[in-house]
Amino acid sequence: MSLYGLIISFALLLVAMTVHEFAHALVAYKLGDPTAKYSGRLTLNPLAHIDLIGTIILPLFLFITTNGRFVFGAAKPVPINYQSLRNPKRGIVLIGASGPAANFIFAVLLSILWRAVPQTGLINFIFANLISINVILGVFNLLPVPPLDGSRILIGLLPDDLAHQYSRIEPYGFFIVMLLIAAGAFQMLIAPVVRSILSILML
Repeated sequence: MSLYGLIISFALLLVAMTVHEFAHALVAYKLGDPTAKYSGRLTLNPLAHIDLIGTIILPLFLFITTNGRFVFGAAKPVPINYQSLRNPKRGIVLIGASGPAANFIFAVLLSILWRAVPQTGLINFIFANLISINVILGVFNLLPVPPLDGSRILIGLLPDDLAHQYSRIEPYGFFIVMLLIAAGAFQMLIAPVVRSILSILML
């Protein structure tokens, strides 16, 4: 991937992450928690969701260490006060699922729109990459590792005592995720699912 391609991919990644985080904030607000709204996160403005490490340093690190073959990142987590939710156990599941769901829905809409616009090299590059990034982001976040969304869904489904014990690993979550990536978990667990979804969306 060239520097030009990196810049475009980074912009597309920012779009996908913004959709993801906005969905979390919107669902939390609809379920009774205005924390994200008052924190300025109930917005589609990408600048509100940028995190120095996850959004800037991590993608650059992956770009350099993989020779441009893989770029991924994370936005600033949306603040949620689960005690404000009308039904906290149900709410944590719905809020956790909303981010990946938004990415999958966005990818489907992009796939439909792609077929309706003129086909050029740049258009195809943008649509193919934006669809791929949304699918990767959605699938990756469903991993049940704190603080990824899959862990929120699992916590909401587990009995309270098990959920409490499980949530205690969250301070180590970032390191666990990095270890999984380094150990090839992306290729073993995520890539096959991503390829299956993309084979449908990019027919």
